[in-house]
Amino acid sequence: MSSLAIAKRPDTATTTGGVKISGEVFAAMINLSGRRRFTSQRLVLYAVLASLSHDDAVATARSALKLFEDAHVALVDEARKLPDDFSGELKNAYFGTPQADRNIRDFASLAQRALTAIESGARQAPALLDELVRGATPMLAVLNQLTQIYEDLSKRHALHVRKHLHGIMNDIESIARQARMVSFNAQIVAARAGHAGREFSVVAGVLSDITGEIDGLVHEALNSSVA
Repeated sequence: MSSLAIAKRPDTATTTGGVKISGEVFAAMINLSGRRRFTSQRLVLYAVLASLSHDDAVATARSALKLFEDAHVALVDEARKLPDDFSGELKNAYFGTPQADRNIRDFASLAQRALTAIESGARQAPALLDELVRGATPMLAVLNQLTQIYEDLSKRHALHVRKHLHGIMNDIESIARQARMVSFNAQIVAARAGHAGREFSVVAGVLSDITGEIDGLVHEALNSSVA
């Protein structure tokens, strides 16, 4: 299963469509987005070095370009898979007015043409390299914006998970309160029954201890979710 796969895990948030998304999905997307940002600058650097005939610079630039393109394909594919609760802002950034997907693909295409021209010693190599270098900073701005969106979505997801956890813990706490009442009433009945109710009293005492442990676990979980 892909590290980006939507999965059912303890750190999942359920969307309005009933899909459960793991926090690892957003962590993986942030990691890929960072890789895409880094390799965009690395490929430009090594394209410049390749134009200066540095050893292995073309190969390094092509490797960076491949990582850049692969990361982008994976991120766009995942953006399409995400439910509407989380995908709206991403889809707009990639395919709406900002046209990030088109800009990124155009940048990759330009890099490919520049490297091919440099490698073959073509006359247009300097012009293509100059265009690539000039496009590096605007591209970095686009990639930074996308990374910020992924980080914001991750925070939103974490908040969703905490709220969901609070709801579950509140339900457990309610059940524990009811169990304590049952235990308390059982102890009263056992006391009235005297010797005949001794075993019943032991069971009621154990139930009381268990509900106490549940209370402790609930409070610990709630405190951890706030941290």
